[in-house]
Parts: sequence; structure tokens; C-alpha cells
Amino acid sequence: MRVQPFAALVPAPGLASRIASVPYDVVNTDEARALAAGNPDSFLHVIRAEIDLPEDTDPYSDAVYAKSKENFDRLQREGLFVREPVPCVYLYRQTLGGHAQTGITLVCHIDDYGQDIIRKHEKTRKAKEDDRTRIVDTLSANPGPVFLTYKDQAGIDAFVAARCASHAPDVDFVDENGVGHTAWRVPAPEAGPILEGFAAVDLAYVADGHHRSASAYRVGCERRAANPHHDGSEGYNWFMAVIFPASQLQILPYNRLVKDLNGLTPAEFLARAGEIFTLSSDGAKQPSAPGSVCVYVDGGWHTLQWPPVETESPIERLDVSVLQDRLLSPVLGIGDPRTDERIDFVGGIRGTAELERRVDSGECAVAFSLYPVTVQQLIDIADAGEIMPPKSTWFEPKLRSGLFVYTLD
Repeated sequence: MRVQPFAALVPAPGLASRIASVPYDVVNTDEARALAAGNPDSFLHVIRAEIDLPEDTDPYSDAVYAKSKENFDRLQREGLFVREPVPCVYLYRQTLGGHAQTGITLVCHIDDYGQDIIRKHEKTRKAKEDDRTRIVDTLSANPGPVFLTYKDQAGIDAFVAARCASHAPDVDFVDENGVGHTAWRVPAPEAGPILEGFAAVDLAYVADGHHRSASAYRVGCERRAANPHHDGSEGYNWFMAVIFPASQLQILPYNRLVKDLNGLTPAEFLARAGEIFTLSSDGAKQPSAPGSVCVYVDGGWHTLQWPPVETESPIERLDVSVLQDRLLSPVLGIGDPRTDERIDFVGGIRGTAELERRVDSGECAVAFSLYPVTVQQLIDIADAGEIMPPKSTWFEPKLRSGLFVYTLD
């Protein structure tokens, strides 16, 4: 795959923790406004600029994109964002609890995305893709990186480990969620082992950021078409990503809640579930292995289990597919989880207490705690050219936006 260093816009020394923010898509407008309160330099003012406009503002209105550009330009004009003097690769380590993962921040070629060398496993939603496309085009920048993964390469891993051990970090802070963010700058002349290593990488995979990657590709293609002097050297041919070795990634489950039992009593629902799966009322709140799901209904936890699914389809083997096809659809009447308003999804980072709270409050009738999808399952599905069921993976920790910004010109 094609990668290269870039001269990023980065927060001025000592300001990374003040500027860098959660990604645009993990908070709604109200949450973004609350997080940025009292901090005019938060990058949320760029990626969720509606927080600086009246509360009834359409987040897709012209005024929002104009405000985003105004805020982005101010950060540069006032010296809060500075341009690196030379192209670099950036090593970016995240820690959460006992988990650590170290990715490599660089730019990837849009043709690798278009030619499926960078593979996908999700569909994009038009409104979100259009929104991010307009943001990239308005700013002429990638304000947030795409989260990619690749099959581990020993040479790259060895260089990264040695570099991090032998150099003091350029950025090091813990965010409001307890996630540690540490970054090391590697100037291009010193990044040879990384660049040579990626030249031997055949495939990469979008782990998180399908809308960001699709929008970068669209902007690049649109600018090519509009440029009669296009020669391939332009900045719009590339987009920013953080690429992690697959073995280091942590996927949390994406749990389900259903608002009613489709006319059944809790006892009737459990009886139906017991006809389909092996049912035990063991009180477990999280499955201990694939091939099972924990169910919270009527104040109690139960476990449903099934034997391995014998099929060539990597999609049909997923626990989330078994749950949907055998229980949610035929028993609870959830036909299309992408559009059915009776189902909701909760990232595993919130724990099973959130599932209990929403059922006990009466907001929902039943919750399903799932075993997480593995990185290998994600890769198998992408390699098969298939699309993951909706809300199947929750990657944690999330990449911070505003630590590095790639500008297209």
C-alpha cells in the first residue's frame, strides 16, 4: 500500500490536551456543547461547529460549515495550531486501563481506497458522508484521522517499539475519559523502516471511520476532475489515517435493547427463546465465549447458547447475526435493525449497568449483552467483500481529533 509522511498542523507545544477532542461522531450536539463549554480552543468548535450557533440551527446548514472554517482559521491565525517544519510520521499510543495500542499516523493514497486495497466492512449513510465531504472540502483538510488496521509486520513493530522506548514523547496527556494519548514525531528521513514496511503490506482495513475515508476519497476525486492540470502530486490524492497492527486492537461488544416484547410476557418470551437456544438462568451478565448471548428481562439475567454455525458465510457465523436471524426477527419482530425504531444499540464501553438501567426504567423491555466481534472476523468479512451487520463493532479507545491535521493544499 502507498503511504507517505506529511507536514501536519499540530497543537502548539503544551496545548494538545486543550485542543484535541473526541471524534465528531461519538457525541451529539448537546454533548459536544457541554464538552467544549469554557474552552473556545476545543477542536469540537471545528468538527461540530453548530455548538457555536443558536440551538435550533440545522447541523447541515451553510452557516455551520462557514463557522467551522472560521474557527479552524482562527486556531491557525492565533498560533494555537502550528505547521510542522518537515514531513513526519507520528507514532500514536493510546492506553485505557490495562490496554495499550500504538498506531502510525501518516497519509494513505485515495486510489488504494478506490481499488479496495484499503477494504471496508460497513455501508455509509448518505447524510453523514455528504456532511463529512463538505467539511473536508470547506477546510481543505482532514480534521480527523481514519482508523485503519493491518496484519502485523515484525519489522514495523520492532521499529515502533524501539523508537518509543528510546525517545521522549512530544505529546502525553490523559483525557476526560481516562484515556492516555502519547505521540512521538518521526521525521521522514528517520522513518525508512516504517515506509519500507508498508510498501510490503498488501491490504489494510477500515476499522473505524468509513464516513471519513469515503469523504476523503470523494473530495480527492472531485478535485481531480476539476483540475485540468492534475498530475498526481497534489495533496488531495492522500488522506490521513492512523494504522494499527491487528493484534493490538480492542473491540468491545455493541449491545442491543428492544423497547417491547412484541406482545409477549417475559415468561412467554423466555419460553420462546428456550425453544430456539439452550437457556440457563445463571445470572451471567456478559458471555464468556462466542456462541452465546446474555439476556436481561424482568429484572433477571439469562444466558442463551448455541452450537457453532456451520456455514461458509462469515456474516452468518457472527453472534449478532444469529441473534438477529433466530430471535430478534422471528420472535420480537425486528425486521431491519438499520431502520426499526424499536431497537437501540449501546456500545460496550458503557457496561451492562446501562442495559439494566434502561430496562428497569421501563424505557426498554429486554437487553442483549453480546460477545465482541474479533478483528479476524472483521478482516474475513472485508476480504469476502461483505458488509457487517449494523452496529457490530465498538472500537475503544477512540482516536482523538485535532492531534494531527492533514491539509490538502
